[in-house]
Amino acid sequence: MKTKRTIAALFLALFALVATSCASSTSTDEAAAPAESAATNECAPASLQTLEANTLTIATGEPAYSPWVLNDAPEKGEGFEAAVAYAVAKQLGYTNDQVKWVRTTFDSAIAPGPKTFDFNIQQYSITDERKKVVDFSSAYYFSNQSIVSFKGSKIEGITTIADLKAKGAKLGAAVASTSLDTIEQQFGLKAQVFNDNAAAVAALKNGQIDGLVVDLPTAFYLSAVEVPNGIIVGQVENRDSNDQGAGLLLAKDSPLTKCVTGAVDALRDNGELKSITDTWLATSAGAPYLS
Repeated sequence: MKTKRTIAALFLALFALVATSCASSTSTDEAAAPAESAATNECAPASLQTLEANTLTIATGEPAYSPWVLNDAPEKGEGFEAAVAYAVAKQLGYTNDQVKWVRTTFDSAIAPGPKTFDFNIQQYSITDERKKVVDFSSAYYFSNQSIVSFKGSKIEGITTIADLKAKGAKLGAAVASTSLDTIEQQFGLKAQVFNDNAAAVAALKNGQIDGLVVDLPTAFYLSAVEVPNGIIVGQVENRDSNDQGAGLLLAKDSPLTKCVTGAVDALRDNGELKSITDTWLATSAGAPYLS
């Protein structure tokens, strides 16, 4: 009897040990689950530290030109950058109704200090100098620079950068832009500087400058729509060593930068970014290279 009771006690002790072990394992798994879920959802709308809860505030220019934004209406999602913005929002888990648009000038958005947006999409070239005061996502686009002019201008028909200098060309560009760097560094000319492209277009129309330097997609729109008898004189490869492509601009040390960059990278990896580019941006046809 004593032996049987001893064996029974051992079985009971073993059963209790197994049950305790299972309970401990289950408890540990349940405790780990929320942490794993939190890590998975760190870039979800409920977790992101946006200006407004469950809202993604995106900025663009005033006005915003095609082909970046069609008809100056980014909320319609038409145009290259409007489409990219909504694709990034969707990748982060926002619906179109959760996207809010605001407007900024080019230079005010890139200045140090608080921002009125979560990110700004306005053809901002990523440079080391700018990264000292703002954050950028990874690049969503790379573009050549080009010269917009009009038929009958003194730079119509030129084929080389040397021709620009020989003609004494007066070229303009927006302040703090890569286009401005192109005039001064690549063309070796003194630039006429404007607050934005709208002011530069007005100067071109008034004959104050012979040509306006902008990125190639903008040049297609300006030459076709904004500038009477507009032409694209030519394009040059973007050789600015500081230019790392166009990125989404965020406040310096923004808590959103990592997640926004992840969204851009995902769109590039899954081919959606290429599809958007193919849909909305014109090719270089009709814009010869200047040697």
